[in-house]
Amino acid sequence: MNQRALRGVLLAGLIFLVVHVGAVSLAPTFEAAGYQTVEDPQNPTNSAMYLGAILVVTALMLAAFKYDFDWAVRLVIVGSSGLLSWYVFSVFLPGTAAVAASALVAVALLAYPEWYVIDSAGALMGAGAAGLFGISFGLLPAIVLLTVLAVYDAISVYGTEHMLDLAEGVLDLNIPVVLVIPLEWSYSLLEEGVADDATEGTDEAERDVFFIGLGDAVMPAVMAASAAFWSPAPAFGLPVVPAMGLPALLAIVGMFVGLAVLLRMVLKGRPHAGLPLLNGGAIGGYLLGSLVAGVPLTQALGLARYL
Repeated sequence: MNQRALRGVLLAGLIFLVVHVGAVSLAPTFEAAGYQTVEDPQNPTNSAMYLGAILVVTALMLAAFKYDFDWAVRLVIVGSSGLLSWYVFSVFLPGTAAVAASALVAVALLAYPEWYVIDSAGALMGAGAAGLFGISFGLLPAIVLLTVLAVYDAISVYGTEHMLDLAEGVLDLNIPVVLVIPLEWSYSLLEEGVADDATEGTDEAERDVFFIGLGDAVMPAVMAASAAFWSPAPAFGLPVVPAMGLPALLAIVGMFVGLAVLLRMVLKGRPHAGLPLLNGGAIGGYLLGSLVAGVPLTQALGLARYL
């Protein structure tokens, strides 16, 4: 791996680490603030409802791109970025300051969507989203959700290929649905243009940038946050992430194993489904951490209440 590729890999790894550590840190704070979004987080049907929402949103976005409503997608995503940023800021800042900070995130995305603005906003909203899902999805719902989404991601990339159409549609919008990973610090998304770079070259020596869907960072982080919040394994009591225990830690380690494999394939210039590797690594790491921590498998899987 050359220096340019290593730079991109390290940047991607840093963003994923921020999302995961942020999600684990925010989960108990979000719960204390009353941000849990479902009545029964242990109900596995929550996963089915969320998957249904994803399918509807995907269909609406594809329709918007087809009928030239790209501007509407951009406004909705920027607004969602501001809202998720507010969830994060609201637990650290007083009301007015939290609103102002989240508004600043939205304005920055509209006024100057350079790659580092997009990636910073993506890391912020990714940590917030994963933290919210972590306290709203118990262990079984989280495992079900990540498993189904991994299968769906594989089908939509390698089968129907509609996820590639969706990615192509959002790339030109400069919004934090896609993380922008430059291989040179001098790279400018605004000056070069996403469309040209997205089709440039087939290997790491020729390209200046690669892209990773924000969902690839968020979904495995849901497993880490859910493990930190719901697992009966003892927590380490670490600063910043006091809820982090062995199941959550190894979920993050497993995710990074999947990320290493994914980035190796991405740098070769071909699109790949990220969630099978990332979610699979997170679930596998979580289960291993649970067993090492002495949590019975049925309890780790969230099945104990049904047996």
